[in-house]
Amino acid sequence: MANSKLLREAVVILGAGTQGRRLAYMWSSTGKPVHLVDQQESQLSQGLDHVHQLRTSSSSISTNWGKITTSKPSSLKEELEKAWLAIECVPENFALKQSVISQLDNLAPDQTILASNSSSYVIGEIIENLSLNNPRRVLSAHCYWPPETPAIEIMGYEQTDPSIIDLLVKKSEEHGFTPYRVRKPSVGYIYNRIWAAIKRETLLTLSEGVASPNEIDAIFRDVLKTPKGPCELMDVVGLDVVLDIEKHYAETRKNLPSEPQKYLQDMIDAGNLGVKNSRGFYKYPRE
Repeated sequence: MANSKLLREAVVILGAGTQGRRLAYMWSSTGKPVHLVDQQESQLSQGLDHVHQLRTSSSSISTNWGKITTSKPSSLKEELEKAWLAIECVPENFALKQSVISQLDNLAPDQTILASNSSSYVIGEIIENLSLNNPRRVLSAHCYWPPETPAIEIMGYEQTDPSIIDLLVKKSEEHGFTPYRVRKPSVGYIYNRIWAAIKRETLLTLSEGVASPNEIDAIFRDVLKTPKGPCELMDVVGLDVVLDIEKHYAETRKNLPSEPQKYLQDMIDAGNLGVKNSRGFYKYPRE
């Protein structure tokens, strides 16, 4: 099964938002083609512009770039015929992710690996009530902020073919990722389980008026010697995405405090989404 996948060279990415365009950059770094799919033409053009910026930056990870093509979902079946890997990178909405994975399973050849980039929903949750043609080729493959943070967590579920995980670990390394194998299904993978506790306590601290975002970030950087503090990191992720993830944790784990969700909702209602719209905990220059 693994060898037949290697005959197909392309990677198809559904979603040309912040994460999708960065994944397009990474998966095109060895000269192989990437096809970026999105319903919005503006997302596709902005995605290509962002990939070009990354490729021409001083920290570019390659000089051998694959061609990136774009389309709306109407031509998805044709593009999947060329792909060994298809990644859903749509917003953190459970019903949407279910719909996309179901569509990929119906359209993709049996040899194509189907991966979810969801940061909080594990693949077993997403496909639980779906009737898939080939459930053994689906898994979770969550990235953080490539290429600056090249970690990728690869996690299957009870039916995932182990050879698929082995292959994705190997191919991820070749494309500049640092793969981590999650050995059991885990909501939040490895890092996000730890990060969830940090951001939740950060939001609680803010809601109680104990410290400002700047003070929290400053002491966090001072003690742990990290380049960014938790408020800065949440701005990068997007506060709407952080809220969606926090809601999911609250659904799966009992007795979590409600204040972090309310604090985030108030910020979002005031128009603060983070880096993506130039204002969150901090203000940012517009791209």
